[in-house]
Amino acid sequence: MSSVRIVFLGGLGEIGRNCFCLEVDGRIVVVDCGLMFPDADMPGVDLVLPDFTYLRANADRVEGVVLTHGHEDHVGGLAYLLRDVPTPIYGSALSLGFARKRLEEARVLDQTELIPVVDGEIRRIGPVEAEFVPVTHSVPHAFAVAYRTPIGSILHTGDFKLDLTPVDGRRTDLARIGEIGREGVRMLLSDSTNAERPGFTESEASVGPVVRDMLRDHPTKRFIVASFASHLHRVEQIAREAIGAGRRVAFVGRSMMHNVAFARELGLLDVPADRVIDIEETPRYSPGEVCVICTGSQGEPMSALALMAAHEHKHVKVSDDDVVVISAHAIPGNESNVARVIDSLHRAGAEVVHGSASHVHVSGHASREELKFMLDLVQPEWFVPVHGEYRHLVHHQRLAEAVGVPVERVLVCEDGDVVTVDERGADVDRRAVPAGYQYVDGMVGDVDQGVLRDRRSLAEEGFVVVIVTVDAASGEVVRSTEIVTRGWIHAGEAEELLGDARAAVEVSLREAADEGATDFETLRRHARRALGRLINERTKRRPAIIPVVIEV
Repeated sequence: MSSVRIVFLGGLGEIGRNCFCLEVDGRIVVVDCGLMFPDADMPGVDLVLPDFTYLRANADRVEGVVLTHGHEDHVGGLAYLLRDVPTPIYGSALSLGFARKRLEEARVLDQTELIPVVDGEIRRIGPVEAEFVPVTHSVPHAFAVAYRTPIGSILHTGDFKLDLTPVDGRRTDLARIGEIGREGVRMLLSDSTNAERPGFTESEASVGPVVRDMLRDHPTKRFIVASFASHLHRVEQIAREAIGAGRRVAFVGRSMMHNVAFARELGLLDVPADRVIDIEETPRYSPGEVCVICTGSQGEPMSALALMAAHEHKHVKVSDDDVVVISAHAIPGNESNVARVIDSLHRAGAEVVHGSASHVHVSGHASREELKFMLDLVQPEWFVPVHGEYRHLVHHQRLAEAVGVPVERVLVCEDGDVVTVDERGADVDRRAVPAGYQYVDGMVGDVDQGVLRDRRSLAEEGFVVVIVTVDAASGEVVRSTEIVTRGWIHAGEAEELLGDARAAVEVSLREAADEGATDFETLRRHARRALGRLINERTKRRPAIIPVVIEV
């Protein structure tokens, strides 16, 4: 009996790390390979990836990676996957262009072949036929993909919304999706990000008039607008309105400049070259003649906007001559970074406008009525909500039931689950494959849960180093014990406590010497135990204790 397995490696129960595998006839098609931004309880971590253990173990069965669109939460993990799993990558020219830059930097471009696909194209990838259906999202050229398999069609919407007036005129192809639905969809996997949000998501085109009004209301002030570098429709609207108001436009931030240049090459961004200036040229113009479009909408520490807020940017000094617009909502986990940047901009005297207070941002994801429309249009036999935190998946489940999908045919899954679809139906094997977090800190694989646990402990409790010098023969302490502490107490304010700590360690070491214990490990153990007991009794704290024994 034919069957298809869907293996979820990321993106279910979280925002980011979107990645799943479609297995047909023993071959694997990987759909998206994204990353996630670290939470506050992941100190020192730069990025979070899917766990590629399953794919590494089955690398010889992987036929390729399909990219639904070019956002980092769907493509950002490719460079790390390709280190161990060389394979072709399929996607729009724009998505592949965004990915290429990362792959070149990681020196893994020779591990893949980048294969562009266009709207409506049908590609055979191993045993699967993949049809690429255009959908509207907050990055151009996003796809839903219908996979033709021996047990029927599996339709994955990717990230989408039903924007009837998109900036580039490329709408979600509802007619084709409806045809695929009438042909029969065995299983639908659909974006759940906005499943809690009522109504319909506003059109991206609604942002332009808001920007136009702000430019009109502040004709003498410089505008600094932060947006995602991939949000080219947003960038185009901002640039268009600024140029229409008689301003010059300067693009700032490495990813912004790269993406704008690449999109202009593809003909996806219409910004007249004679109205674009380098950021170094802006001092030649009055504030009311300039609009800066930059990265940093998520408060990233080294982004252009964060450097401006910290007064560390080489060319832009924020003042009361500026209106700063943050044209994005904070991704979960980034709220504190964004708030910190906004505070710093206010301290510099700028007027700050952001998405939570003004209509300078609209979502790229479908809201509840759009999600219901998609379910009703496709009328799948089985449904799996994807892309979202667990509450989003549950709300999407309820929407499916509301439009008539039988409750037993809606499967709420999590990372690590494997769904098997065959002629009889669908079944879920819970936590069947490894799907934990893979942390990136400088280089991939050098941070595990143990390291993170130690970092959290150090951040919360601090550490104490006790240095003792002993006679190599007798084990007796021959020099005053030193204690160095960070994050436990301030040494200058706790001399009495530190004196008691030194005394407790020396008493313990004398007891060890009296018992004839002179080896390093025993002395270290005595010092750690004595100091830990005193710290716990006197401060109710548990800092990391590092004993250092020096023989003379």
